This record gives sequence, C-alpha cells and structure tokens, in this order.
Amino acid sequence: MKLQVTCKYEGGVFETLSQVRDSMPGKPAKRPVPSSQPVKRIAVSDLLDGGREAVLLHDGDEYRLRLTSNGKLILTK
Repeated sequence: MKLQVTCKYEGGVFETLSQVRDSMPGKPAKRPVPSSQPVKRIAVSDLLDGGREAVLLHDGDEYRLRLTSNGKLILTK
C-alpha cells in the first residue's frame, strides 16, 4: 500500500514528506549516508572508567552520561 500526501502552503505544493521536512525552520541536518564500515562499539564501563558518570564533548557542548542505581543510562546536556 502506498500513501500519497499533498500539502499546500503559501509558496506552492509539497509533493513528498521529505519536502515538508526540509522546509521546516530549524530542521535537522541531513543524515549522513551509512558507511559500509562496522559501527564502533565501546563498553560503557570503559567510558566511565569505574565511576558512575562521564562528560562527553560534542561540537563544543558538554553532555553528561550517568549510570543510575538501577543500571540505566541517562544522557543530559
């Protein structure tokens, strides 16, 4: 089954959902094309190095990765 959606706006008509998404302000950057290389796997225990939290740096921002008492992971900015 194929679903066709047509959305009208002041500037014309969108024919695809990707056109709608791409026109949105603050839209996310295009996703990179997946490579044929395997995904790198890192053990959380290696990141935390015996502790319960680590700070990850990404594009100049700090993200905190915490291990809860229930063994769950929480990532916050």
